[in-house]
Amino acid sequence: MAVPPSYSDLGKAARDVFNKGYGFGMVKLELKTKSSSGVEFTATGSSNTDTGKALGNLETKYKIKDYGLTFIQKWNTDNTLGTEVSMEDQLAEGLKVALDTIFVPNTGKKSGKLKTSYKREYVNLGCNIDIDLSGPTIYGWAVLGYEGWLAGYQMAFDTAKSKLSQNNFALGYKAGDFQLHTNVNDGTEFGGSIYQKVNNKVETSVNLAWTAGSNNTRFGIAAKYQLDEKTSICCY
Repeated sequence: MAVPPSYSDLGKAARDVFNKGYGFGMVKLELKTKSSSGVEFTATGSSNTDTGKALGNLETKYKIKDYGLTFIQKWNTDNTLGTEVSMEDQLAEGLKVALDTIFVPNTGKKSGKLKTSYKREYVNLGCNIDIDLSGPTIYGWAVLGYEGWLAGYQMAFDTAKSKLSQNNFALGYKAGDFQLHTNVNDGTEFGGSIYQKVNNKVETSVNLAWTAGSNNTRFGIAAKYQLDEKTSICCY
């Protein structure tokens, strides 16, 4: 089996049928370009048609492939500045180490996160640590894959309170154009999804979720039909 997906990407194919490419009540615009020196620029904008609030983002990315380095700088209209420096496949094959920082000039607030991930055949691991002297939060996840079966675990440990603030499990199966995903979050929220790519033009998805101690069950069915390279129709 190839490298399994990260924990956040488990069940992503089913979610994308519902969410990818459009959003109710939102108008979105994205522009991408690349300079002759290899610097990538991405500008995105969105406007909420209900509230009229608009948000813009600008991202620049530059890679030094010989050293496995990637530099990313971000700015948005809320005047938040972000910088990420990452190194991949240099210290060890499949290992990525990154430092992600955020600065808000208006308030002087600063925050950062140290990110590590390790990907090899059958396993995908990760650990992020907040840079907070008062007590960092440690985020970790692991996904194991074998012959189509996927098992994942995600956690967050608050060192200031010495307790788990997140405790999630997931189990899935992937075979060709069919994917099955189930998850339990903090022992109270349960979910599941089924995704199938019927052919090159048709995708279907079923999502189910419920919360322990509540009769509220969320259920959805979606289908996507690709008319051509740039046009698709979705229905729920």
